[in-house]
Amino acid sequence: MTEPRDHPFVSAVKPLVDAMGARVIAPAEAGDDDVVLAWEGEDVLAVRLPQLADSLDHILAALERKHGRPLAELDRKSKQEVVRLLEARGAFSVRHGVETVAGAIGVSRFTVYNYLNRDNTTKSE
Repeated sequence: MTEPRDHPFVSAVKPLVDAMGARVIAPAEAGDDDVVLAWEGEDVLAVRLPQLADSLDHILAALERKHGRPLAELDRKSKQEVVRLLEARGAFSVRHGVETVAGAIGVSRFTVYNYLNRDNTTKSE
């Protein structure tokens, strides 16, 4: 049998796993909370999903890479776009999500709430 890391299915799903902040593990190491993926009836890999708080940190790091600089250095409009994206991805359902995002983009919690309220006001009009 091909080693799991050499299997083409692993190569295919690895970008998705990385984007989620998850880890690929051997199916034999999978626990109850891991997702085992099969290819043609054979368990090929398991995915260990991150904790929600870790996911938020991973998303923030990915956004910094995308923008090519710390989020706190972005202009106001870009920060508002980041907040909208994070809201769409559920970042504010995580405990201390607003505080974490506020720290990452270099604004107060109050400002994050203003960005969220401004966006919700625009949607309802």
